[in-house]
Formats: sequence, C-alpha cells, structure tokens
Amino acid sequence: MPLGVTLTLYIGPQNVKPAPRELMEALQSVEVSHNDSGRSGFQLVFQTGRSNRDRKDYQLMGSPLLQPFNRVILVVTINATAEVLMDGIITNQQFAPSQDLGGSTLTLTGEDISVMMDLEERSVEHPNQSDVIIVNQILSRYQRYGLIPKVITPPFNDQPSQNDRIPTQQGTDLSYIQQLAGVHSFIFYVTAGPTLKSNLAYWGPPKRNPPPQKALSINQSGYSNVNSISVQYNALAATQLKGQFQDRQTNEKREISITRSTRRPALAAKPVLSSQSQVRIQQFRDSGESFEKAQSIAQSRVDQAVDGAVTITGELDTARYGAILRLRGLVGLRGVGQTQDGLYYVKSVTHKIQKGDYKQNFTLTREGSGSRVQRVDI
Repeated sequence: MPLGVTLTLYIGPQNVKPAPRELMEALQSVEVSHNDSGRSGFQLVFQTGRSNRDRKDYQLMGSPLLQPFNRVILVVTINATAEVLMDGIITNQQFAPSQDLGGSTLTLTGEDISVMMDLEERSVEHPNQSDVIIVNQILSRYQRYGLIPKVITPPFNDQPSQNDRIPTQQGTDLSYIQQLAGVHSFIFYVTAGPTLKSNLAYWGPPKRNPPPQKALSINQSGYSNVNSISVQYNALAATQLKGQFQDRQTNEKREISITRSTRRPALAAKPVLSSQSQVRIQQFRDSGESFEKAQSIAQSRVDQAVDGAVTITGELDTARYGAILRLRGLVGLRGVGQTQDGLYYVKSVTHKIQKGDYKQNFTLTREGSGSRVQRVDI
C-alpha cells in the first residue's frame, strides 16, 4: 500500500469479520469496478501453495471463508478517512496451479449485493399498488444485507385499480425493479456504504451528485495526480428525437420533438446539439399510457445519447490525489487545454490495488466541449 493508504478485508458468511492475518498476507491484488450503468464487481487474487505437512491440497482451497456466496466487504482508508469500497458476494472461483514456487493463485470474483436480487424468477401480481409501493416491498426482502432504500416518487405515480390493470412481475426482483424504473426514465443501483454492512438502494432519476470533487490534474508539475489521459469526441452522439404518440386510452395523437438535453447541471459551454452543423434524427415510435410518460421516455433517450459526446479515460495516482474518485459525481479537470478543461460526470471507476501501489482508472463524460466554469477545486 502507498503511504497513508490501508486496505481492510471483511469476509465470511452473512456475519462477516476481518480477514485473518494469513489470508491478508496471501492477498496479492484487488480490483473493484464501478460503472453507472451496471452492477459493481470485484476480484481478489491470492497466492496459494501446499505445505510440507499437507501435500493433499492447496492451503486456501478448503478455506470456509473463500466459498461462493460468502460476503466480501472492502474498506479503504486514505489519510485517516475510511471509505466502504465494495460490499458484494463471491460468485466465481478460478484456480491457477503453477510448477513455480509461489506461482499458484486463487482468484475470487464477485458482484455487489444486488446480485442476490437476481437469483430467483418470480410470477407475482401486485394489485392496487403503485410502482413506489412495489419497489419498497421488493427491497424489504433484502434487509439482511443492510439495504437502505431511497425510492423517489415519480411525477406519474398512478395506482391502477384491478379493473384497469394489475402490475405483474415475470422475472427476478432485480429485473422487475429495473423494468419499473425504465417506465419512468429512472435508474436503479445498489452502492456500498455509507457505513460498514450497509448499502444504499437508489431508485429514481439519474443525477449528477454535487459538489464537484477535487480536480484531476495533468501537466501541473508537482501538483499533477493523473498518470495518463485520452480524450474522445463523438460527433454522432448529437441525437434528436421526433415522432407521433398515440394515447392508449383516448387514442389522441400528439407530436413529440426533443431537441435539447435537460441534464442538470449543464457541463459543456458548447453542447453538441447546438454547436454542430449536423445531428442525428431518430423516430419515436412508442405507444403508452400517457403523453407525459412518452415525453419523459423520449427526453431520457436524448439525454443518454448526448451524455457521451466527450469521453475522457485515464489513470489516477491515488496517493497523489489523496481520495477515492466517486462514481456518479462531478469532478474538475485541468491541464488538458481550454477546450477540454472544466467539469465532467464520473461514469466509471476501476480501483487497482496491490502492495505498494493504488491506481484508479476512470471514465468521464459530458455533453460537449468547452468549460462553463472559470476554475475547479483543487
């Protein structure tokens, strides 16, 4: 670990405990991947061997702590500040024996707690219940994993009568919650923390969490904390949506035209939708219950398309940065030039940790070029 950085591993069945010393000594590397559009994952690589006293099997293979569906919690402490980096479940073991002394490895791979919501398919009716009631009811089944629900009421939270329609689940709890989220242009994710053995389950609109984090810096001499960086501009991200919508109940037809992103706060001084000479125009062909819901779905598609107009990837030196780069937050960038400097949305972060080294690979996005701010926090 770099100076000022420590890693704590909690592992076992439901009641996790700190890993014993011999297990921590065998741990060679840790990788944790966070992405705003999918489940978070982790990978632990252990060195293993056979002792002179027991030649029948490798030492770690029979450990009850390393079995599938055990829980893993990773806590990183940077400059005396502890952060829960991952709370997940082991789903895969990979053993690679080697003829070289000390070359055999056992790799554990897993996903965040939401994987437990994706194991059992159900056929369940939810009569006289709104989507918010259904989501809260489903999340209550997973209290043993410390889920803290944060369910945002959508603008159109109707509670249909049995004579109108009966919401019916056909699939896993996770797939159904995600399906309900899609109806409202919402998202659903589970993130570790804020405290040990707790997890935030968020069901609501996409958001860019303020305030901006400490800036990523390159070409700043002794103040640089970014090892490498790459910028990509995608002109085809500029997408507008137009078409007709027919209300299912009234049969009324109305025009839909989405030509701007509504994502707030806006990050780019020159958004692709207003600065390019050409944009893509897609047809909206959906039908649904109301014009308002259709408008919301169409707007969500345009927002998602233009979000990735500018994509920045790079590697962050954690010891120099002095903190964890938070997913779904905003972060400043400086040292790349006036066109690319400014605020960005953090789309993904992959933490790579091994003895004496901690790097964070990141992906940042925004809807165009040019900065809307004159300075960023350092």
